[in-house]
Amino acid sequence: MLSGPEAKVFGVTLLIACAAATLFMTGLGFLVHFVAYPLFSDVGQNEFVQYHAGWSTRITPVVFVPMSIELLTAAALVLKPPPGSTSAIAAIGLAMAGITWLSTAFLQVPAHSRLAAGFDATAHRKLVRSSWVRTLAWTGHSIVVCSMLASA
Repeated sequence: MLSGPEAKVFGVTLLIACAAATLFMTGLGFLVHFVAYPLFSDVGQNEFVQYHAGWSTRITPVVFVPMSIELLTAAALVLKPPPGSTSAIAAIGLAMAGITWLSTAFLQVPAHSRLAAGFDATAHRKLVRSSWVRTLAWTGHSIVVCSMLASA
């Protein structure tokens, strides 16, 4: 078990990794919400299935890796908060990260599954509207990690 200066360095390193992943996902979330998802409706009916398949294949690793890092480091910060922070503050960040995963699983993935068969205006509307959940959760987590960085 780490103690003393090593424990502080470990806690700060976890925080930096969490902050990097969270801030990246926040920016990506806003880009997807305001640019990518709205443009889905501009893809022609004949091209949409292929376009959506390409989108899904390409975006998955771009999203999955930093979301995983965010979630794992947020959980670790609850167990080992950096200097100047508490487990309670870190738990708020973990809750925000959890919301992004739950939203993805129960709101965005079902909408994408419907869209994979072809453009559906109702599914598209649900996708665009529900992406606010993730975008706001990432924004909230960004505020948490930035406040933790300022305290460290």
